[in-house]
Amino acid sequence: MIIECLLAAAALVLLALFLLLPGHAPFAKKAPFSGWCYAHRGLHSPDKSVPENSLAAFAAAVEAGYGMELDVQLSKDGEVVVFHDDTLDRVTGVQGRVDAFDWAELKEMSLCGTEHHMPLFTEVLATVAGRTPLIVELKSGPRNKELCQKTLALLRSYEGAFCVESFDPTIVAWFRRNAPDILRGQLSDSCASFCKDGDSLIGSFVLSRCLGNFLARPQFIAWGPNPKNAAVRLIEAFGPMKVFWTARPGMDHVALTGEYDGVIFEHYAPPARY
Repeated sequence: MIIECLLAAAALVLLALFLLLPGHAPFAKKAPFSGWCYAHRGLHSPDKSVPENSLAAFAAAVEAGYGMELDVQLSKDGEVVVFHDDTLDRVTGVQGRVDAFDWAELKEMSLCGTEHHMPLFTEVLATVAGRTPLIVELKSGPRNKELCQKTLALLRSYEGAFCVESFDPTIVAWFRRNAPDILRGQLSDSCASFCKDGDSLIGSFVLSRCLGNFLARPQFIAWGPNPKNAAVRLIEAFGPMKVFWTARPGMDHVALTGEYDGVIFEHYAPPARY
């Protein structure tokens, strides 16, 4: 009986390791992204006069010397656009999903009531022009493969430091298979955070514990502001890069830079490097 229990325990440990183990990245692959502060969706302003994910926000981040994090998804006609939400209403006031509109329609929509408009990914890349590193988040949707293929094609022609990340482990896994040279990361947060977005409890549990790592083998974990669970702490023990999102005014920035290799921030002005 004791032997059977030990074997069962060993099997559970091996299963856990199989599910959770991150991927390995050599120092040279991680170095361009370590010790940077990344402006969340560009260096946008609290009063929204410089809106999130606008060309002005990315230009301001470059001018201040920050890396930056941004979000890409597809328009109806297959253009790679830079926009965070699945739906347009919060930022543009227009009802509907981003992927329900052609680029010609999207580019006419005002961001937060300003003169700024949603940019193409190509426009953002031209604005940054390789001067500071990029963390590119791919949003999950009904056309993930197309988004991955088109995003990768654009990044291959870009001369600058970039890495990719997603909440969707199948997207991270796509990059593992098709672009293993690119540093890839798994976004995660607490189960409660995912449940608020309408995901199922089981799906939220899987995503919050990074149980898709066996598919993606991410080389960094980007963790949200909530307390870490035991699974994520175990993953971190194997040495992947650690990125924090999203640091805001009032948080202990010094403590964050002491724990994490990169800090994604908004609405305050930390040093660009640490």
